[in-house]
Amino acid sequence: MTDTITGLVLTRVADPARPLLTYYDEATGERTELSAATLGNWAAKIANYLRDEIGVLPGDGVRVDLPEHWQSAAVLLGAWWAGAHVLIDGDGDARVAFVSHERLDAHDEDEVVVVPLDPFAMGTPDLPLGVNDFGESIRAHGDRFSPSGAGAQAIDDLGTTELAATRFDAGSSDAPRGARVLSTRPWRTADTIRDGFVAPLLAGASLVWVRGADDDRLDAIAAMEKTDLSLR
Repeated sequence: MTDTITGLVLTRVADPARPLLTYYDEATGERTELSAATLGNWAAKIANYLRDEIGVLPGDGVRVDLPEHWQSAAVLLGAWWAGAHVLIDGDGDARVAFVSHERLDAHDEDEVVVVPLDPFAMGTPDLPLGVNDFGESIRAHGDRFSPSGAGAQAIDDLGTTELAATRFDAGSSDAPRGARVLSTRPWRTADTIRDGFVAPLLAGASLVWVRGADDDRLDAIAAMEKTDLSLR
């Protein structure tokens, strides 16, 4: 397959200026909204970093050990744009690992990037020698990317062709292109990343993902964001 997952996602976007991902964390009060153009720029920076600094080629492994967050979304899309095989739970050699600060001790890859998981992708202070800061590593790279193709595997044991064929299961509700979908469904394993993150985007939907809200608050967010359906 020559098309990357990221390329397919971006071709489904009806309007690059409209929100593609809106991220809420009720514990921190964060609300971050990214248009398709902005999220695509972050993904391009990450893809350029992977190819130009790490030497990642289509099919090479990139480990992602991150919770749901807009920066995690950018990392996944950037890795796939570079043609990488994203490793979550699966075995395999990784050229680089993107991790949260809390998970740093669990990794011994030659290249490790700590992702801050804050609203502004600010730097992470006091990192050990040899560990890369996400902001410093990524920001300097260009926000345009020309892919060299996709690897055979997209994420753990899921092939790129298989992932690209994913259909969005919205239950009894339809999710037409351009629909806004509120979701609390996880995306931390290969299967949940496929179903909770990739599938809505491949359907051309805009994803509003919320952490830590009760039902009343979710209803309020749904009304404020003018979402068309909810996945809880």
